[in-house]
Order: sequence, then C-alpha cells, then structure tokens
Amino acid sequence: MTTLAEILANVRRGRFPAADGGLTIVPQPSPRDLGVLSFTAHAVVFADADPAWIRGLLPPGDLSAPLGPAFLQALAGRTGRGIGNVDLLGLAAPLPGPPPVALDELTRSDHPRVARARRYRDSVRVWTAAEGGLLTVGRGVAGRWEAAVEVEPECRGRGLGRRLAAAARHVVPEPVWAQVAPGNVASVRAFLAAGYAPVGAEVLLA
Repeated sequence: MTTLAEILANVRRGRFPAADGGLTIVPQPSPRDLGVLSFTAHAVVFADADPAWIRGLLPPGDLSAPLGPAFLQALAGRTGRGIGNVDLLGLAAPLPGPPPVALDELTRSDHPRVARARRYRDSVRVWTAAEGGLLTVGRGVAGRWEAAVEVEPECRGRGLGRRLAAAARHVVPEPVWAQVAPGNVASVRAFLAAGYAPVGAEVLLA
C-alpha cells in the first residue's frame, strides 16, 4: 500500500501524482496527522477512515470537493477533529553555508513558542533574530521538515520574513516544507522570494 511518506518523497523528487482527476486514500502517518493534500488535478486524503465512505462523499471528477466545506465538515465529524486552514504548500531544497540572518537558538523547553510548535511537530528547534523575528523548524506531517516564520509588526516591510524563510534552508539538512495561508500575502511573497516552489494545497484536521 502506498504511504503518505512515499508520496511526499516523490514530490521532493519532482514526481507528482498523475493529474487525472483522481483520488488517493492512504492511512494516517501518525495519530496526530490527518488531512487532505491537493495537487494539480489529484487529491490525497490521509485518514484512518473507511475508504468507501470517503469515496462516497467525493464525486468522481469534482476537483474542488476534497478541499470543499462539505467534505471537510463530514471528515471532521467522522474523526472528531477541527478543520484547520487550507494552506499553500511550498517546498525548497537545503542550501549550504550560514543563514542570511543572525540567529540565536532558544533552548528553554518552557518557552511558549516552543510549546506551541511541539503541538504540531517533533524535533522542534526555534531561533530568534535580533532584527525582530522568529524561525521554527520541526518534523511535521509524515516526518517531513517544516518551517514557520514570524516577524514582529514593527519590523515588517524590510525583507526579514524572506531572510528567515531562506534561513530554514540553511539549518535543515533536507528539503524543507512550508504551510502558508494564501491570504497572508506578505508571507506568501516571503517564501516565494526565498526560493520555495508551490507544490499544492493542504488542510490538516487537528
């Protein structure tokens, strides 16, 4: 049986699911990770739910249905979870050398930002930037490395978000993924400028 980790590994190599209007259903990679991935004309549902039930809710050829409210609400009700954001999913290769911004790693496990990140990821590491920002990386869905950045409001508009997004490519030894809310245009621009390529859309049920 195909796993989500195998699908993501293929995406890292530039091999996407066939753009055939199809649907792939795979088991959850962990009890924490459940959701829907949408690629060009192909959706992947990773959930420990009856595949026949899932297919019954997703009419063949309806490319928008897997990320639509009706299916997500049904899946949330079936699994007892809440629906997260529908995010743009970006991917970037690692880069050698030092990051383009000076970083100071937080080592206190009780830091509130560390605690928040650990709800969604494993092996979490967090750095602050003196310029007024924060970089978080950790292993998220199916063990992939994920990055998130924050910039203090008074420090925005100076390219710090882009440099922090790029810094993740220097501190992670593998391809790094980013989940970005499409409405957060500043963040989308920052990750695109830092070299992250859009590969799909994703919603997680927490």
